[in-house]
Amino acid sequence: MNILVGAAELAPFAKVGGLADVVAALARQWAAMGHRVLVVLPKYRMIDASGWGFQPIEPSVAVPMGQTVEYARLWLGTLPQSAARVCLLDAPHYFDREGIYGNPEGYPDNDRRYIFLSRALLELAQVLGFSPDILHVHDYHTAVAAELLRRFYRQTPQFYKTASVLTVHNVAFQGISDPARVLPLLGIPWEEFYPGALWEYYGAVNLLKVGILTADKLSTVSPSYAWEIRHTALGEGLQGVFSVRGADLVGILNGVDYEEWSPERDRYLPVPYSAEFLAGKELNKQRLLTEWAGLPEAEAQAPVPLLGMVTRLTDQKGIDLLLHVLEPLVQRLAVRFALLGSGAGPYENFFRYLASRYSPQVFVYIGYNESLAHRIIAAADFLLMPSRYEPCGLTQMYALRYGTIPIVRAVGGLRDTVRDYDPISGTGWGFCFADYTPEALFGTVQYALSFYRAEPHWERLRRNAMACDFSIRRSAEQYLQLFEWALEKVRAERA
Repeated sequence: MNILVGAAELAPFAKVGGLADVVAALARQWAAMGHRVLVVLPKYRMIDASGWGFQPIEPSVAVPMGQTVEYARLWLGTLPQSAARVCLLDAPHYFDREGIYGNPEGYPDNDRRYIFLSRALLELAQVLGFSPDILHVHDYHTAVAAELLRRFYRQTPQFYKTASVLTVHNVAFQGISDPARVLPLLGIPWEEFYPGALWEYYGAVNLLKVGILTADKLSTVSPSYAWEIRHTALGEGLQGVFSVRGADLVGILNGVDYEEWSPERDRYLPVPYSAEFLAGKELNKQRLLTEWAGLPEAEAQAPVPLLGMVTRLTDQKGIDLLLHVLEPLVQRLAVRFALLGSGAGPYENFFRYLASRYSPQVFVYIGYNESLAHRIIAAADFLLMPSRYEPCGLTQMYALRYGTIPIVRAVGGLRDTVRDYDPISGTGWGFCFADYTPEALFGTVQYALSFYRAEPHWERLRRNAMACDFSIRRSAEQYLQLFEWALEKVRAERA
């Protein structure tokens, strides 16, 4: 199968969150299974194309943008440790900027930037002679490519049999824009903009809505989130749109690339370990506390539970709950806390204050550091994820593989991946709470801490966690089944 993938992020080249990891892991897995994969990614400023082995190719790609044509150079390379090809779209006027989306509010021309990416995705496939069976697009950044395929390209021999699949990773980001800016760029006549039409959304254009209504099949990143976006406020105003396409929407749980995330062979860990050598986990904890946190060796060896977080500092991640809970936890329950994250300024300042006020117990790194992310997840005894909503979440899956016990709010993918520990039956591998309140979070952390080093529960908890299998291969196989359904739909429509 030929799979053309369009996304705004792709690890390790350009990453803000889990989108980058999932797109890369799926592409790598499909290629390993014998499929031909081409991923298209903007050439952002932070990408050292030559350093990653990319080569510029000719000719450039011409991209229709309304009444004009714009151009971009192409760089071809491969995903590390994979046969999956990657094409970088080199358009400096759109992508040679700091970051990916522009913080904190986003670049004002993000609509134009990602319309360009969506159109270029289809045009460059023609330049490269790549005839896709599947066009797989992700979030609002490339969602409109599904409609562009249907409207402008499916009548050409190269795309005659191509089916489109849209994966929604986070419905909170929809690409809502002024129709006067967007419609001319896309070549859509004003006659098609009226209340209730495909292109109209409360007087604006919603690029995600367009993709939802026109992709042949839809997926989101967990079964629970697939239900939530249809039946609760987590649909962010698109509940009815998702319900219209309910028969074509499936929830496929994200998966983990265990070649990258496995304590037995993690290149970032000072001491590899496994379920049969859990003493290695304790050694990683001690090394983190001495080398990063600066604790004396004797203090690092003290039996004090370490709570960890690797997260974006946003309301979505439940940081507002932590404002009320972390100081009492540190003061009253004698825990240590390690955080790696960045995001909203007030949240960053709060964690800086905590680290300053409770320096022997609280350790904070503002920013992102791949090595430190691995080390915190390996060293922590518990992982905190008190999310307001969580389409899937990958960090809790990483933590499980490392024997780090997740404490999560039972929402979205967290509900699908974390099962409450039952001390009577010895089943389960985490701790969940339902109410979005500081009291519920504090009580659950307090309960979870009661099992710290309490045998036989503590070893059983960690062994249960490490036995969980959330492999990316399972996800990849489910996507391939969805792709087959999309192709069957296109064939039926042709017939």
